[in-house]
Amino acid sequence: MKKIGIEIPCFNEEGNVEVVYQQVSKQMKMLPIYDYEILFIDNHSDDKTPQILRDIAEKDKHVKVIFNLRNYGAERSDVHGFFHTDGDAVICMACDLQTPASLLPAFLREWEKGAKVVWAQKINSEESWFMWKIRSLYYYIIRKMSSVKQYDQITGFGLYDREVIEYIRRAHDPNPLFRNIVPELGFEPALIPFEQPARHSGRSSYNFFSYYNLAMASLINTSRVPLHLATLVGFLIGGVSFLIGAIYLVLKLAFWQYFPMGTAPILIGMFFLGGVQLCFIGFVGAYVGEILARLTHYPRVIERERLNFDNDAEQGSVG
Repeated sequence: MKKIGIEIPCFNEEGNVEVVYQQVSKQMKMLPIYDYEILFIDNHSDDKTPQILRDIAEKDKHVKVIFNLRNYGAERSDVHGFFHTDGDAVICMACDLQTPASLLPAFLREWEKGAKVVWAQKINSEESWFMWKIRSLYYYIIRKMSSVKQYDQITGFGLYDREVIEYIRRAHDPNPLFRNIVPELGFEPALIPFEQPARHSGRSSYNFFSYYNLAMASLINTSRVPLHLATLVGFLIGGVSFLIGAIYLVLKLAFWQYFPMGTAPILIGMFFLGGVQLCFIGFVGAYVGEILARLTHYPRVIERERLNFDNDAEQGSVG
């Protein structure tokens, strides 16, 4: 019997965790041809989420739980849970119920047809119109700058065959972004369209800076265009500055008494060049930070406790 793992990261989801457990269990019980496990990885929640997870794990041995020693960030926690979920295939989904459990049978149908990766692709969302447009712009930029095919409105919600999981593991990426690394590896995902519902309960822990960091990480991991763009813009600004300087010199020599140089053009040019330099220094710094992350080899997560794992010696492990 094939086994399916469902990995669900959570942080302060006391209003959602019981509901998502019920929905996932209902879907999997309707598919008796599969064995399954549900792995919740709790990123050091400070509400009632840990106690709810303990109650669920006590009554249902299909449920496994990892409690992190501290909050390591959503991406690191998610990836750690992904690599510690057992099964011939693993399904990643969010705890906020914006990734409907009703899609699980569709994922498994595509997997049985031979797809190694099955992704849910948003065709609409109940989030704000402004956020939808910002996300669309982000995906457009990533698609245009990447050297490999990228997919719009993909969050990583979907199914991954064990073969794909092992390839991702061997990449030794400290923070693999599934929607970027899968096309890089060459797998062609099957896409299932869905409309993203609103968050069921609570508020997202993501803020502007979280989304910005995620967008920058995605851009850096998929493209070297910003580095080439920095060189190109440097040449263009140097050429334009030389041309403007030559024009100013000619005008000043021709109309010495009537053409004051002034300080405004100099100040504007300085601020403009300073802004461009800071922008591209930021890009270079982001690439250097990515190199540093790959060299330090810190564990993604240190676990505080595990529930319902067969090997109790694994408690407190790192990954």
